[in-house]
Amino acid sequence: MRVLLVGGTSSLAQTLIPLLRERCELLTAGRKGCDVELDLCSRDIQIPDGIDCVVNLAAAFGGKEPTDILQTMDVNVLGVMKLCHASSKAGAKHLVHISSIFSDLGSASPFFGAYSLSKRHSEDVAQFCGREFHLPVAVLKPSQIYGVGSGFRRHQPFLYTIMDKAQGHEDINLFGSIDPLRNFIHAQDVAKIISAVIAKKIEGTYPCVHPDNVNYSQIAAAAISAFESKSKVAFLKDKPDIPSNGFACDETLFRLLDYFPRISMAQGMQMEAAHRRQAS
Repeated sequence: MRVLLVGGTSSLAQTLIPLLRERCELLTAGRKGCDVELDLCSRDIQIPDGIDCVVNLAAAFGGKEPTDILQTMDVNVLGVMKLCHASSKAGAKHLVHISSIFSDLGSASPFFGAYSLSKRHSEDVAQFCGREFHLPVAVLKPSQIYGVGSGFRRHQPFLYTIMDKAQGHEDINLFGSIDPLRNFIHAQDVAKIISAVIAKKIEGTYPCVHPDNVNYSQIAAAAISAFESKSKVAFLKDKPDIPSNGFACDETLFRLLDYFPRISMAQGMQMEAAHRRQAS
């Protein structure tokens, strides 16, 4: 099987590539540093012939300025449409699009923004193009992805700041009087899920979140334990409360694949701590 991985320099791609190379002939695609040059903002997108499955990890992550919002829509929505058309034209037999569970947020959510909106539209576009171009499509909607190494810091700064403080034996101060929920899924679990979706040629749209939400104090405790830290945790009750953003786990995809996310937050923290010790 020949697989084209779009967004081939992303942190998730670096976790997925070794898995796919075990069973596939793999080509990476992106704006730079990949086997195939491909920019989802380009007017005309072409992919090589003979590709069996196209996996789209590429995304723009939004912003508040009009130019940022336009670029997010261009990459995440129009880019998906162009990629579906190019995949069909090249004879691809399957497309796997990685969206986000944030697409399910309501417009009143404090976490809803251009990224959430664009991902919601991207899912509709992928399924519409799949029908129009007779291209089998799978859309996966993971929660917040983290993993081993600094490459994941950019999109999960809070999580990695907690780890930094635990590693440095600094006290961890959390704003507000509530203990807000989050949902994180480890990149290694996401990579195994994507690999299984490709192998089983899954179609449809599926949430892909960790079975367990975690609150801030649990995240801090996991980091303190992993780094064998002397840090202490305190809630600054004079500061504004931070809202929760947890998600219920729909197990449909995991049951289809016979694979459930296996890495807990405590295990993920331990993996990162071990990585840092080895690197030091």
